[in-house]
Amino acid sequence: MANLTYMGTRDQSIRATASQAILRGICPDGGLYIPEVIPTMEKSLEELGKLSYQELAYEVLSLFLDFTEEELKACINGAYDDKFDTSEIAPVVQKGDALFLELFHGRTLAFKDMALSILPYFMKTAAKREGIDKEIVILTATSGDTGKAALEGFAGVDGTKIIVFFPEDGVSPVQKLQMTTQEGDNTCVVGILGNFDDAQSAVKSIFTDKALGEDLEKKGYVFSSANSINIGRLVPQIVYYFHAYLNAVKQGTLKMGEEINFTVPTGNFGDILAGWYAMKLGLPVGHFVCASNDNKVLYDFFRTGTYDRNRKFHVTVSPSMDILISSNLERLLCHMAGQDVTKADMAKLNQEGKYSVEITEKKISGAFATEEETYGAIKNFFEKTGYVMDTHTAVAYAAYQKYKEESKDQSKDQRPMVIVSTASPYKFTKDVMMAMDQKYAKEDAFELMHVLEKISGVSIPEPIRGIEDRPVLHKNVCERDKIKEFVKGYLL
Repeated sequence: MANLTYMGTRDQSIRATASQAILRGICPDGGLYIPEVIPTMEKSLEELGKLSYQELAYEVLSLFLDFTEEELKACINGAYDDKFDTSEIAPVVQKGDALFLELFHGRTLAFKDMALSILPYFMKTAAKREGIDKEIVILTATSGDTGKAALEGFAGVDGTKIIVFFPEDGVSPVQKLQMTTQEGDNTCVVGILGNFDDAQSAVKSIFTDKALGEDLEKKGYVFSSANSINIGRLVPQIVYYFHAYLNAVKQGTLKMGEEINFTVPTGNFGDILAGWYAMKLGLPVGHFVCASNDNKVLYDFFRTGTYDRNRKFHVTVSPSMDILISSNLERLLCHMAGQDVTKADMAKLNQEGKYSVEITEKKISGAFATEEETYGAIKNFFEKTGYVMDTHTAVAYAAYQKYKEESKDQSKDQRPMVIVSTASPYKFTKDVMMAMDQKYAKEDAFELMHVLEKISGVSIPEPIRGIEDRPVLHKNVCERDKIKEFVKGYLL
C-alpha cells in the first residue's frame, strides 16, 4: 500500500488519496490529480524481468495506489484474465525496423482495454474504502475507443451507471456499432453533433458544476470519469511500458539497462504520459516521439513551446487522435513548471485558445503524418513485411520514419524503437483496405473484413465478428451545447 498523496495541477493545496482521486476523477477547480512525488521502482529490472504481466502490474500499481495487497491483487486478477485473446496480454513483435507493442488484444480491440479492464475494480475498491454508498455515474467523452472500452468494463457493474458521449460523425463504422449495440441496463450512449473536444469540454464542465453536483447528490448519485483525466485510468498504462522493455531484452533487441525509444500515437496525451511516468520510475528510455495526425497541435507545441488550438479541426482516418485539446498535457506542464504557471496557462487556453511555455522536458519530441503518409505507411509496410497496421499505428510508424531521418543528421539516435500499436486494423477496415488499394473505396466496410482476413492471415476478432447484424440499442443524438441538459434529463 502506497502512502502517495495526489495534488491538483492548478492548486497544490487540493489533496487526495489515490482512492479519493479515482472516485472524484477531476479536481474541484477543473485541474487534474498528479502524484505529489513520483515514486521510484525499487525492484531491479532483472527482478521485474522474471514476472508475469499480472505480477509486473502489482509491482507498478502498488507504488501509486492505497489499496491493500489483497485488494490490489484482486483487481489485477479480475482484469487481466482470459478476456484477452493472447496469453501474453500485450505481445511485443519484431516487424521490419521496429518492435510493435500490440495493445489491442482485449475485448474492444484497442489499447484502452489495458486500463479500462481494471478501472471498474479500482472504483468499487475505492468506494468501499471511502465508505461511499451512492451510485457512481461514470461520465465519459470518447474519440472512438475509450467509450466502448469503458462500456465493456462497467456494463452490469453494481452501483454504477455509465454515460458515453461520442462524435456522431467522427468515428469508424465499427467503433460506432461497438458502442451503439452495447448491452447493459446501466449503460447509455449518446452521439453528439460536434467533435471530441466539444464532448470533453462539456464533461469537464459538468464535473465542476457545484449546483448540479448537489442536485445529483440528493438523488444518491456521485460523478466520476473513465477518461484518462482520471488518474486511475492513467497509472495502469505505465505497466505496459515496463512490459515492452523487458520483452525487448528477452528477445535480444537490447541488453538489460540499455535505453530504448517509444513512438506513441496520441491525441489526449495520456498514453505517452504513462510512458513518461515509467521513465521517471526508472525505466531506461532514451526518447519519446509524440506522433500526431493532421491535427498536429502537439507536434507544434513540442517544436515551438506554443500550444494553439485556434486552428481547423480535421476529421481524419485516425479518429481517436482527432483532438485539439490534449487534457493530459496539463499534467506534464505541472511537473515542469508548477501549479501557478499551469493555472495561468489553462486560463489562457480557455480564454484565448493558446499559451506558451518553456519546454524543459527534452526527452519528448513531436512528429506527424499526413493522411497520405498514413496510407503510404500501411501499404508499404504490408508489402515489405506482410504485417497490417491500423491507421493510428501507421501514423506512429510514419512519424518514426521522420524522426529516424532527422536523428540521422542530428543526434544519430540508433536506439531500438518500440511502436505503441493502439488498435486492431479491423476497427478501421475500410481505411486500411483503401490504403492497400483505392479500388476498395466503394465497398462495404464489413464485407471488407473478410478481404482483410484473407490477405493478413489474421482472423476477424470474435468480439466484432458479425457486429453489423447486432441490434442498435442506443439511438440518442444530442446537440453539442445540450450535453449537460441531457445528463440532467437522464439522471434527475
